[in-house]
Amino acid sequence: MSEIEVRMLSAFKEEPTWMNNLRLANLSTYETLPQPDIEKVNFHRWNLTDDVINAEYGEELINSQQYQYGSGDVAKIVQYGKETIMEQLPQELIEAGVIFTDIFTALQDYPELVEKYYMTKAIKPDENKLTGYHAAYMNSGVFLYIPKNVVIEEPLEALFVQNSFVKEAMNKHILIVAEPNSSVTYVEKYITEGTEKNSANIVVEVVTRPGAQVKFSAVDNLGVNTTAFISRRGHLERDSVIEWAIGIMNDGNIIADFDSDLIGDGSNSVIKAVAISTERQIQGINTRVTNYGNHSVGHILQHGVILDRATLTFNGIGHIIKGAKGADAQQESRVLMLSESARGDANPILLIDENEVTAGHAASVGRVDPEQMFYLLSRGIEKEEAERLVIRGFLGAVITAIPLKEIRDELVEMIDKKLTRAEN
Repeated sequence: MSEIEVRMLSAFKEEPTWMNNLRLANLSTYETLPQPDIEKVNFHRWNLTDDVINAEYGEELINSQQYQYGSGDVAKIVQYGKETIMEQLPQELIEAGVIFTDIFTALQDYPELVEKYYMTKAIKPDENKLTGYHAAYMNSGVFLYIPKNVVIEEPLEALFVQNSFVKEAMNKHILIVAEPNSSVTYVEKYITEGTEKNSANIVVEVVTRPGAQVKFSAVDNLGVNTTAFISRRGHLERDSVIEWAIGIMNDGNIIADFDSDLIGDGSNSVIKAVAISTERQIQGINTRVTNYGNHSVGHILQHGVILDRATLTFNGIGHIIKGAKGADAQQESRVLMLSESARGDANPILLIDENEVTAGHAASVGRVDPEQMFYLLSRGIEKEEAERLVIRGFLGAVITAIPLKEIRDELVEMIDKKLTRAEN
């Protein structure tokens, strides 16, 4: 896109001046930035920066109305491509000051609030080429704001459908801000419709102010023709908590960056992630926790399954910064290989710059436990079903952490479909 096209897009969306300036600044510089550092994954020739971000939709947008479901007492947003087709928030949450709306509405109605947090704390535009591209080319997203002391009991849901009936990048930005002592559970899901080859650039920022608690769950199920960069970042202030539960079930090539910066004393982040790679798919996942605060706690648990000729790489990074007394950094990365042609890596990295801390890691790459298989087979269970049961148990730590039963069941169904497809 040219500078004129970016200015026109920004004007059409009625974006504030600061957002227009952010786009233009990164449009001219992002290509000079380095690629993100995802060790042992050769992604540099992938197409991750499509410049078509405002395609016209046709009949597929009309048919997208099938995704408008849910009762009026459920807080929910549905976006089809770059269009928001459903947005609802219970009246009691509106009266409490909760904001749950698409990013462009938020830019118009709450420009100063969005400006305060948009790519200023959890992630910066100039970190790498793909964050800079995102700052220039963002074309959809959601803003969730929970005021001070507001506790939301029921999960807030977001469904994002990539429109791959047209040539268009899905550059989505999710910004979640939880003010002091607030609490929220948020669940998001990604799927693809259509077979056009497209890129996706998804950036999630979660900012927790002192004492805030956020439970964040996601199921990523992008299509085989989608090449994606997914970055989910947490910025945690004093005594705040983020619990991440992420199911990475995509069919295309993916690089992902899941990071938590434990800025405040007593902050706590637990990242649980599961992934399945099939056919010739390549998935590279960096999961990092950085302890800045005293007595901060950062734990990583990631389990993956590889089939066919696929590749799955887990890089787990725990970093305790000088001055973070009493910090705790733990990680476990395990990969289960179901094919002799598959490739798996589990790379633990601990960077400890302070004494009086606790840190540890565990990593393994291997096959299904023969003793578990023998136990199940000895009780009359068929081999294929026994293997599925072992894999479900292997991935169970994340599945059980997702708060919505419907999403848990759907994740189990996705896992079974991938395993069945591999067997056939």
